[in-house]
This record gives sequence, structure tokens and C-alpha cells, in this order.
Amino acid sequence: MTPLWTLPAMAAAMRAQQAGALPGEVTGISIDSRTIETGNAFFAITGENRDGHDFVPDAMKAGAALAVVARRQAERFADAPLLIVDDVLEALRALARAARARTGAKVIAVTGSVGKTGTKDALRLALSADGATHASTASYNNHWGVPLSLARCPAEVKYAVFEIGMNHAGEITPLTRLVRPHIAVVTAIAPVHLEYFGSLDRIADAKAEIFLGVEPGGVAVINRDNAQYERLAAAAEAAGVARVVSFGEHGRADARLVRCALQVDSSTVEAEILGEHVTYKLGAPGKHLVLNSLAVLAARALAGADLALSALALAKLKPAAGRGSRTLLTVPGGTAVLIDESYNANPASMAAAIALLGQTPIGPRGRRIAVLGDMLELGAESENLHRALASPLVAAGVDLVFCAGPLMRSLWEALPSGLRGGYAGSAAELEAAVLGAVRGGDALMVKGSLGSRMGMIVKALGRQFPTTERERVATQEP
Repeated sequence: MTPLWTLPAMAAAMRAQQAGALPGEVTGISIDSRTIETGNAFFAITGENRDGHDFVPDAMKAGAALAVVARRQAERFADAPLLIVDDVLEALRALARAARARTGAKVIAVTGSVGKTGTKDALRLALSADGATHASTASYNNHWGVPLSLARCPAEVKYAVFEIGMNHAGEITPLTRLVRPHIAVVTAIAPVHLEYFGSLDRIADAKAEIFLGVEPGGVAVINRDNAQYERLAAAAEAAGVARVVSFGEHGRADARLVRCALQVDSSTVEAEILGEHVTYKLGAPGKHLVLNSLAVLAARALAGADLALSALALAKLKPAAGRGSRTLLTVPGGTAVLIDESYNANPASMAAAIALLGQTPIGPRGRRIAVLGDMLELGAESENLHRALASPLVAAGVDLVFCAGPLMRSLWEALPSGLRGGYAGSAAELEAAVLGAVRGGDALMVKGSLGSRMGMIVKALGRQFPTTERERVATQEP
């Protein structure tokens, strides 16, 4: 296996003191002793709830090649192979800067209120068809996730894609200056973390920080359908970005949707991408994914990747766990489709998930069931935004709604009485009612903010009802 870092390069980048019987190289980087692989370097990061130094022994037992530890704690591990630094997270950032300096890859960064992870994953898929591509895993988009993803970037890749997120103003700036993208994508602006900003314009301003790190001659790719498009484009120009490229259904969008056919498991898309006409299949369902695929193919063009290969690759796109993945459950009376949207929620993603539920086929006696948890961090508008979900639920033809959490009480009270399946103060309290309601032919969608813990209902459904292979309708595999 090609080493990710040689020891001399790694130690020099972090200005680390060496101790113990160190290897000549490491094959990867980890901050989690539970998933570390043999030959990895373990970074003992101190977080809000845990001190990584407490897990150094576990990491070494699991096969770590070395541990990166803080000087003040190094004496705890006298016999271990160590790289000793003043601050472990700052050392990771230093290694990330070294990784960015050594790569010749075209670097793309993605932000936005919704769709960041899906767009990043689609970019990875599309660009990998043209050449070696590195991308952030999962949603590693914060103050430790971005430097970790960047430090993991191999020297010899053609493309590199990074997701950048934030909860507060000022958080994106240091991350984009670390990544230094050639192309910066902003998917959409929506009322997410609204309690920290107070308005969509302020959210847009915070997302626009991504332009501050764009390399000279770089490009901003912005959703033209969004009300904040002009504000974002002006911010990109003010930051010195050389070119703004737009995408969406707007008639003047540079990457423009001509038409699309939405299926339960996929979409067929016809588009004009920077003057190139293309028809392609998207392997995951939803209008929101169709629109973000325009940004993917626009970024592909700007990075110099082959259009035909990238467009073909998008047929393989699949929803990730917690983000629309589908499973068949064996339930009383047959099977039911479980749509797992439990990773997170906000008004925009909730509306998209409800629309997908409305498109999902059901059996002869089946029902479309929405199981919804609180949308968090919405501030003063929270009650209204929860209540407003009643209209899309009715429009989508949802038959039954279960609500969990104090904020969802507003939606529960706004629902027509015939749609009310059950309400509880928490996901744990709602679990039994949901398990008791499911029957053959149903399509069930579970969604809520991560803090609402709706994932426990997904797990309970999996425990209660045997799952078959991933639903063929969702993947259309032969």
C-alpha cells in the first residue's frame, strides 16, 4: 500500500518531537480508536466530551503505527511510538496545510444550507470516473472534520472534494482558507441554524465566506434559483473570485435544467451545462438532487473532467444511510418500505423528503406514513415553520403522521384530524406507537434533526421487523 505520509514529512509539517520506535511511514490518519486501521496515525484530539489521549492505548492495541499527542500528556505513553506536539488539533491543521501544498489536484469545496453531503458525494462519483478522486467522508465539514479530510488527501490525486459547514458566522473562513479551493459551490440558502442568524440574508453572508479562500483565477458555482443569488454573486466578486457560474431552472442559468422526469427511484435529466447539451440518469430520486446535479456537472466542466463519463457515473448515485436510503421490512401482512431520513432536518430538506414519500408506491392496503421529529435551531420562527409542514404533507397525499418532540406539537395541532397517527414528547416515547402501526404495503419515512434522535425509531423498526436486501425499487439493480 502506498503510504499516505512518510514520517519525516509528517513530523516536519507538524514540527513534532519524535519518541519511541516510530515507523517510516503511515497509511492513514484517524481520530477514532474504534475504527482505526493497522498502520494509521492516531491523533489524540480533545473534544467537548472526550479527551482523545484516553484512547491512545486502545488505538495502539488496534494497530496504530503511532500516536500524535500533546506535550503535556506525553509522559502517559512512555513506551509508545509518538509524535509530540503542543496542540494536537493545531498539528492536524498544519498537516492539512502541508497536504494542500503538495497536491496538484483540482480542489472543489461545497457549502450550503442543504445538500452539501449529497453534492459532495455526487462530485466524488462523477470525478472518479475521470481520474483518482479524494473526498471528505461522511459529513466531516467542521473545525476538525475539514483538516482531517484534507490531511488524508493522497499526494497523487487528480481531484479533491471537501464539504464545509457552519453553525455560526466566521466558522467557514478559516476552513476555506485551509482548503483553498479552485471551485467553490453553494448549493442553496435555507432557514437552517436560523436562531443564530435571524435572517436568510445573514445565512447567505456566512455561506459566502467560502469565497474568501478561493484560489486566484477560481470560480464560484451558485444556485441561481435561490433568492440570495445576487447577494452571493456580489460577495464572490468582492472576494476576488474570477468567475461566477450559476445553476438551476432559471432561464439565464449557466447550468440549466431543461426538463426532468422524476421516478420513485431515480430521475432522468436533460440539461444545458455551460453550453453542452446532456441527457443523463440520476440514480437517486428527488428534484432537489436533480438541481444539485447541475452544480456537479458544472464543477466537473470547470475542473476539466470528461462530461460523458461524469454524467454516466451519476446513474450509480445512491442515497446514504439516514439521507434517504430505503429498506424493505417484513411486517404483518407483507412488506413495508422504510425511508431513512433520520440524519438531519430543516424546513427545506423536510419538504423534499415529504415530496419523495408522496412519490413512493404503496401496496393495495398500504399507506404513506410520515414519522417526524423536531427541526432544531430555527429560532423565533420555529413554531410557524413546524406548523407550515401540514400543507406539503396534505399535498403529497400522506395518509398518517406521527410527531415527536415539543416543537412538533405545532405541526400536530395544525394537521387535519384524519392524518393524526400519534404524538409523543420524544422519539423514545413515540417508538411503540410507530411499531404498532406498520402493516404490509406501507411506505414509512422517518425524519428529524439529529438532536431529535429519530434514528432510534429506524433502529427499532429494523430490530422488530426482519429487513430484506436493500429495496430493488430504490436501486433498480437487475
